[in-house]
Amino acid sequence: MAKPTPSSRQSTRVVQLRKGATIEMVRLTCPDVSQALKITESFGTAVIDSDGIRDLHERLVTETADALGDGLGDKAMQIHLQRIVGAYVGSAHGAGQFYSRAVTEGRDATAKAANDARDEDLDGPVGFDSAAQRKREFAADMGIQVHALRMAAEGAVAAYVQVIGETWKPFDRPVEQPGHALYRKATETQISAFD
Repeated sequence: MAKPTPSSRQSTRVVQLRKGATIEMVRLTCPDVSQALKITESFGTAVIDSDGIRDLHERLVTETADALGDGLGDKAMQIHLQRIVGAYVGSAHGAGQFYSRAVTEGRDATAKAANDARDEDLDGPVGFDSAAQRKREFAADMGIQVHALRMAAEGAVAAYVQVIGETWKPFDRPVEQPGHALYRKATETQISAFD
């Protein structure tokens, strides 16, 4: 039996990448300074020092890099700081998504409570908040927390630019497909049986 001639075209392997969160994604999901101030005014929550949080985290990452400077080479420093900044950005983005869901739930509950024909959404007994009010207050608390995380992430990103000299980008890692390699090996073994 003749062996088939190898194809002149090589099979191209498509590698899917798991995209990391970016600072732009954080800015889309987390309140900025003016939105955080509106929340604090409307709900009477604590006013936080946005600039202080940002500056502290920028200083923290910069001082960490300075302390590690003698022990790490340029590439090792870049990889280390990429991971550190990625943790801040990923945390803020995840919290921002949670905040967005809390706001949606608060809006939905408020819209339902406005319908006079729905007994289950009416205000509770005197002295107790309605379910809609509790959801709005929860969203407000989340908004302030998420804003603080956004400021921390922005400080870390600014420090990365300062230390490394280029804009921070998330590391996009290949999506793991554990069964794919095993399938390929089994296929190769089966095909080799025809040789």
